Amino acid sequence: MLDLEPAIREMASLVTETRDDQLSGPTPCVGVTLGDLIDHVDGLALAFTLAATKTTPVGGSQPPSPDASRLGPDWRIRIPERLGALAQVWKDVESWTGMTVVGGVQLPGDVAGVVALDELVVHGWDMAVSSGQAFTCDPDLLQATYEFVQSSVAQNPEGSPGLFGPPVPVPDDAPLLDRLIGLTGRDPAWRPASR
Repeated sequence: MLDLEPAIREMASLVTETRDDQLSGPTPCVGVTLGDLIDHVDGLALAFTLAATKTTPVGGSQPPSPDASRLGPDWRIRIPERLGALAQVWKDVESWTGMTVVGGVQLPGDVAGVVALDELVVHGWDMAVSSGQAFTCDPDLLQATYEFVQSSVAQNPEGSPGLFGPPVPVPDDAPLLDRLIGLTGRDPAWRPASR
């Protein structure tokens, strides 16, 4: 069992501190604006909360494509609240046991928890670099995320469609965060062109 709360607090802070004028800006995710990414975070918070409680999503389990137009005026309040609920449900040992469904995919609860962590850490970095904010990650959570992504890349060296692109080469002695980001198909040096 991992404590996802530090990664969730970081994500909630990044969401809250993102300015309206940044929502249309680019992210390291090709074709995805920062507003789209925040909408994705909103959806993943809800999806992984349902997965932790083994609850079937209403209206199907396939997530919609990220779309900033769905954010609504209350997103800076709603999304941190959903992230808070996510933190609470993954504190329950039952969340990490048995089988569950996320995004239409059935998987063990402990794997779903690590996938949730991966989403929080990697998209936390995406949001931070896209909005010019600092990004921090608990060392144990960063290590767990790295090991998960490393295992995924070992099975799919050219990337996993819908999850990761082909890895970007990063020196072996680079910081662990840079090596993680490179494994996900992102360039750790990426920054918006306007900055």
